[in-house]
Amino acid sequence: MVSSWCWTALSIGCYLAAGSNQVAAASTTTSTDDASILINEIGRASNQSLLWGPYRPNLYFGVRPRIPQSLLMGLLWAKVDDYATAQTNFRHTCEQNEGMAGYGWDEYDIRKGGRQTIHDAGNTLDLTIDFIKVPGGTNGGSWGARIKGVPRDDAPPDQPTTLFFYTAMEGLGDLSATKGDDPLGYKGDVKLTGRMGELGEFAIDITQGPETNAHPVPSHPSDDEKPLDRTLVASLFIPPESLWQSKVILFSHMQKEVEDLLKKYGTEDPPPPAQVFSLKNSPGDGNIHLVQKTFRGTFEFDILFSSGSAGEPLTSASLTEEIKSASLSFAAKFDKIFTPLAPFDEQKYVEFSKAMLSNLVGGIGYFYGDSIVDRSDAPEYEEENENFWEDTAEARARAQPAPGNPAELFTSIPSRPFFPRGFLWDEGFHLVPILDWDSDLTLQIVKSWFNLMDEDGWIAREQILGPEARSKVPSEFQVQYPHYANPPTLFMILEAFIDKIQGVDSSDESVVQGVPTDIGSAPLKNPEIFISHLRSIYPLLKRQYWWFKKTQWGDVKSYDREAFSTKEAYRWRGRSVQHILTSGLDDYPRPQPPHPGELHVDLISWMSMMTRSLRRIAATLGETEDADEFAVYENAVNRNIDDLHWDEKAQTYCDATIDDYEESVHVCHKGYISIFPFLTGALKPNSPRLKPILDLISDPEELWSDFGIRSLSKADKLYETDENYWRSPIWININYLVLKNLLDVAIAEGPHQEQARQIYTKLRENVVENVFNEWKKTGFAWEQYNPETGKGQRTQHFTGWTSLVVKMMVMPDLSGKQASTHAGSHRDEL
Repeated sequence: MVSSWCWTALSIGCYLAAGSNQVAAASTTTSTDDASILINEIGRASNQSLLWGPYRPNLYFGVRPRIPQSLLMGLLWAKVDDYATAQTNFRHTCEQNEGMAGYGWDEYDIRKGGRQTIHDAGNTLDLTIDFIKVPGGTNGGSWGARIKGVPRDDAPPDQPTTLFFYTAMEGLGDLSATKGDDPLGYKGDVKLTGRMGELGEFAIDITQGPETNAHPVPSHPSDDEKPLDRTLVASLFIPPESLWQSKVILFSHMQKEVEDLLKKYGTEDPPPPAQVFSLKNSPGDGNIHLVQKTFRGTFEFDILFSSGSAGEPLTSASLTEEIKSASLSFAAKFDKIFTPLAPFDEQKYVEFSKAMLSNLVGGIGYFYGDSIVDRSDAPEYEEENENFWEDTAEARARAQPAPGNPAELFTSIPSRPFFPRGFLWDEGFHLVPILDWDSDLTLQIVKSWFNLMDEDGWIAREQILGPEARSKVPSEFQVQYPHYANPPTLFMILEAFIDKIQGVDSSDESVVQGVPTDIGSAPLKNPEIFISHLRSIYPLLKRQYWWFKKTQWGDVKSYDREAFSTKEAYRWRGRSVQHILTSGLDDYPRPQPPHPGELHVDLISWMSMMTRSLRRIAATLGETEDADEFAVYENAVNRNIDDLHWDEKAQTYCDATIDDYEESVHVCHKGYISIFPFLTGALKPNSPRLKPILDLISDPEELWSDFGIRSLSKADKLYETDENYWRSPIWININYLVLKNLLDVAIAEGPHQEQARQIYTKLRENVVENVFNEWKKTGFAWEQYNPETGKGQRTQHFTGWTSLVVKMMVMPDLSGKQASTHAGSHRDEL
């Protein structure tokens, strides 16, 4: 069926799936002018809907627009019933081990908003924050946040809680607080007004809240006035580069007030803590405004941002309706895309899946600032000498890295408390479920990453942009090096995008004034949009590919290695004795001692995926000569994976190195490294190497556990040794790749179909069930899981690639069924 939109827009949006050739054809048969108009209109609408968000994910609640040096907003709170704990219990930045019984987004759609709950056991308070975006006008629309607090069961019902909401203007613009009639504070709402270039005029109302808030906090008995009945505002001028340090600013400002109060009343008869930890009311002009509210018991108030171009200002009544609408919209969309399949088709898994997806999308941030890069280009960084790791350490020590030009990045993150910044290889995994949820958002994030590329083709593997991001990173890890690579997982997403557009039906496309109403799915429903994005970054994709081949090459010729190609071999740069951080697998065992003749099986496997992806991208764009060239490279790299890395005796893939006799030898540590050709799709269902790999995965004395696939074989002598980071624990991103490729084998005719089906069925159940059980038990998703107990460990609130369980739950259930009957649905879904 062809939609009416197809005819009115000269075939834009029409696509009958039958392979990448038709995708390429769509890009050449569509009217260029009409396609450009549609792409521009969708781009404008998308930017409007994505302008605002909780894009400061390092905070429990921090809002900003996707505009450099603009507005920063955030929330702080603490219970103030005890002097000993009040100051230490102030919440602002997400922290591990801070007395939280769990926190995060229960529902969240980046274009509409959602609900976050924070179970603050340390402050005996449960906090609910609804953040909702309301379109309108030309400056990104308006938004509202409803803050609700309820004392926990172990708290006194009238415990005092103080909250601070701040707004800061980093760049050029005006921001002021309207003065009230009472010098001691505001009895009603507080209004801030401002103006800046890309936002126009705006107003922020911090409401008094409902009558249930009317429980004044006690002051000192000698006070005639009761200032804690009121909302307090402090307007300050602070150096712009320091505005992100809002907690420090708050405490510095309160310090004088605290000292004055203690001087007035004496330390033997001080006022209650709620009165001591308070602002001096001083509203007016400033580039940061602190708004304080103090309550007893339950409370509720709204923060209403109204864009001047939107017409009618946002009100609490309209916010109430928008909260209901956003929740219904999220539920309907989730049911359509991510309803879990058997054996996870129970309501408890639905809520779990919603939370995991929402925290992944709710963790997306906008970052702007400079990063520290060592561009000394020291000759030692070639790592050609036999003791190269010592030489490179000396070179790094004498280098004088400097901050580069500021850059911006729109990205999801691994963990709000511990890794609140962009990581290159993580991001490809993050985008796997996001692609299903919002394909336009996926493209915007991919383009944002590739826009960071330098003229050589390098993208820093860790994006630490500006002083706020650097405050979370030890100094020894802040410097980035332009010869360091990272797994190119963004190519994995572009290949997945090509798979998806081949099976999309645009007949249900809804259009208003020439623009699809569902902006998030527009690139899938209208392949011309995807083609346009793909064509714009294609030169960057090729540039990075050639950068990999130039900087991460491995030596075949010098050691008389026998291989199909003398060029397709690879070695990670940035190696030390114990680590290859650039590989992403950090402390995974590698050949000892390090040697410039090493070859790494995981890197050549990534290069296989990267080459295949580029071949398919070139074909999609109609770049036939490029596609043919990449096909030659793909064949060569796949042949060399076997020639250089298969160990017949160990019956697995292994790293290679040079021994004391200058001979190339394999160093085999069975684990994730051993199965990388399988993980990246280089191993086909009829490969003679597949059976040993499936046996290794399913052997409980090697990689198999009741909770997922171990990172290192239980039989390896280095199992659970030293840091034990990638030397036993279960990682969800690798388990996802295992499942995805097991499913490919299970639905394809071949000798190993049944074995793959059985492994897939049990592994899918084990991984999802364990992550779910730990989430229920602790309130968190975790960075990794213990292979002996299943316990979540290391970083908590790791809702980056651990959120891949959302994708696992919608993978087909093959238990007791013929795998081949699911082939069609799998191709459409994955």
